[in-house]
Amino acid sequence: MLSAEYSLTEIQRRIDEVQRFLSVTLSIANAHTVEFYTHDAWNRFMAVPPQQVLSTVGSCSDQQGEPEHKANELEQTGTTFGFCNDTNRLVDTRELFQAAKAHSLPGLGVCMSRDELLQVLRGSGPESGAPVAAIDAELVTDDFMNSKKSHEVKSMSEVVACLAQRCRVKQVIDVGSGKGYLSSFLSLQYGLRVYGIDSSSTNTHGAQERNRKMKKFSRAYRKHNKAVMAQGEATLSPQEELVDVKPGLDGDDDVVYGVGTVSQEEEALIGLSDVNPAVERHSESNPDTEELFLSALSVDVIQPASPRVPSSQLSAEERERRKRENLERKAQNRSAGASVMFSPLTSYVTAETELRELINELEDAVMVGLHTCGDLAPSTLRMFVAKPELAAVCSVGCCYHLLSEEFEPAAGQECSRGLCGFPLSQYLRDRSWFCGRNARMSACLALERVSHGQGIQMESLFYRAVLHVILRDHYGCFKSEKRVGNVYSKANSFVDYVRRALRRLELDESKLSDDDVQDYHDTYRPRMGEMHAFNMLKVTLAPCIEGLILLDRLCYLKEQGDLSFSALVQLFDPLLSPRCYAVVGLKS
Repeated sequence: MLSAEYSLTEIQRRIDEVQRFLSVTLSIANAHTVEFYTHDAWNRFMAVPPQQVLSTVGSCSDQQGEPEHKANELEQTGTTFGFCNDTNRLVDTRELFQAAKAHSLPGLGVCMSRDELLQVLRGSGPESGAPVAAIDAELVTDDFMNSKKSHEVKSMSEVVACLAQRCRVKQVIDVGSGKGYLSSFLSLQYGLRVYGIDSSSTNTHGAQERNRKMKKFSRAYRKHNKAVMAQGEATLSPQEELVDVKPGLDGDDDVVYGVGTVSQEEEALIGLSDVNPAVERHSESNPDTEELFLSALSVDVIQPASPRVPSSQLSAEERERRKRENLERKAQNRSAGASVMFSPLTSYVTAETELRELINELEDAVMVGLHTCGDLAPSTLRMFVAKPELAAVCSVGCCYHLLSEEFEPAAGQECSRGLCGFPLSQYLRDRSWFCGRNARMSACLALERVSHGQGIQMESLFYRAVLHVILRDHYGCFKSEKRVGNVYSKANSFVDYVRRALRRLELDESKLSDDDVQDYHDTYRPRMGEMHAFNMLKVTLAPCIEGLILLDRLCYLKEQGDLSFSALVQLFDPLLSPRCYAVVGLKS
């Protein structure tokens, strides 16, 4: 066992602590916001006014240090984590918020920092203390990615390169590679042979074209950097070098990029950026260079992604087409020689995927995943454990609401085969533990962002909850999952919102006059604070639910007998990238 690693027994003890906390509080996270008024959620769970909850949120977020909890004190006060032992309603908000902080991953103290992980890997590698070797000059990711993606790619790629060096391998498999940012950077910056696998052919085609243009920029950037270092003075900028490359209409570099105009595709890319302006960090990058690469990297931004369909459900024609495309891409790579370091492949990946059928040249490799959605993250860990050619793994998951749960009452039949995303560890499977979809949805909330002023869009949630009251009163029983679509953004008032929603649901509008609709709004408007406070409770519980999901994944790795190292690592700044934790493992 390497240093700074927690044992299986210690991880199981932390799981026990979080389980005990969630057994008392999980019902709040599972309360459906749509049913907030129809099920009278506030009075069911709360014995305090909403103002007290909101004021406690502010005061607790300003406190420093980790809270302490003693079981005997909880018993003496007649409460458990702030809930009355007799009524199961919340009576002490401060006790709840302090307990939530104590049962989050930072409070449990089980995570390593990125710097600690790098120190462990370098300190125990074949060349103790040796830094990871990059190819020539360092690429400046801010020149062709937004600040969130740049932060993620740069932080994770150095860790992956260290894992590859530690395991003495040169190949990386990027599962759910998407648009290929991480794959391209790993190949261009660290000289690793990267296979990017994504279920969307649109993504893999775009990633291949994007990588070609990034290679072109890489050559120009390094040429510029060498010239500056050699001459000690400014020469042509990287984008000027790039614009100057134009060997011919039939050549690989036949596109000349101009600077100074913004296309509709570029505007779409800017609009689809997943960085919130409230937390966007200013970079020192040249705006001309940034505009140039918005153009270069927006190949497929306005094209819809293909649905994630297992290969067993594809038509024979589609399977043959994908196989042909992958073979053609491999042939192109072989003919191009060793300079081609990134190969995008189209395939739906599960824990049972045979990697050698996808990658003929497969050697020992590191498997990575950056924000792999739903079940793909646990499938990545299952593949790592099952396949001897995978020497290490670095997996950052997201979209917990898309996880399948083996023991959830509404789980599908595929979960009966033990291939669900949660729980992954035998320790939690033996307990038949499940969270519930609404709780997993709550786990996606970003406490750090909300704490720094990026509040929840309360009015749209309020409109939807009051609409549900109207549907109950005038249209009979109505399931909360019934979707009304993106109606709020188009409506100019609550009455307009309800009219649009009723038309979307194909219900008779004539049952209600405008005055009737407005009366519902006016009746519930004074209770909007209850919904705000209740959702702040959900935000506070989010890190604890996420923590249990991630501890389960770490516990799964700890249960394996052939791993030399496994840990949870905070790779990213949670303000920039709320899903900031990676599960890292190395085989013996």
